[in-house]
Amino acid sequence: MTTPNELRLLPWSGPEGKPCFLSTDERGGYMSRLADNVEAVQLGTAAELLEEASETLNNRDVALDEMRRLANELSGVLRDVLRVATSRGHLLAVDEPRP
Repeated sequence: MTTPNELRLLPWSGPEGKPCFLSTDERGGYMSRLADNVEAVQLGTAAELLEEASETLNNRDVALDEMRRLANELSGVLRDVLRVATSRGHLLAVDEPRP
């Protein structure tokens, strides 16, 4: 079992939007692989939405409703990407060799 400072932040929220954490020594375990797959989907979605955002912002005739939809989607994707970055950054810090 991992120590409390080695908990992995999972790429989804629990009840009431609270963060979920995984405590395991199995990096290749089912939940770890599931979290890796969800993160990959989230990052792929972010890349696709970024491309869409670039196209939309280059269109001077875009409707206000379309811009609002885009802003809402970008906010959600940014939240997901930030969670992935936080989780992976924590994992990197845990994996760094100690002097």
